Amino acid sequence: MSYQHDLVIRRAGEIRALGSVKTSSKDRLDKIFVDKFLYSRLTGTETPHFAIFLNDVQRKKSGPENRFGVSATFLPGHFKGYTVKLNPLDGVFYCDIRPNMETDAFLRERIKTIDHFFCTDLHQLEQG
Repeated sequence: MSYQHDLVIRRAGEIRALGSVKTSSKDRLDKIFVDKFLYSRLTGTETPHFAIFLNDVQRKKSGPENRFGVSATFLPGHFKGYTVKLNPLDGVFYCDIRPNMETDAFLRERIKTIDHFFCTDLHQLEQG
């Protein structure tokens, strides 16, 4: 069975971690958690899964002049539910971290900025 991932980290030909790189979490967050669940069940492995989000906003019209602005698309309740009741991801990284990701203790513990991925976690995932 073919299973596609955006990013595969290998060492000596062995898969060390699987990643999803998305432009936003809207309509995509659920899939990443389900992908980890299914991959683990189908392969009988505990391969780490992580997510990288490049931004988490969408355009919206606002104000009397219908100017374009942005609104956040991150759904903290979905993230918390999947983390607690399905399976936590082994890393969640954002290029533009949202304010609630810094103030909410649950989110702050589990969501990091993209520099953590490149400077620390990537090396740890590669080592296994």
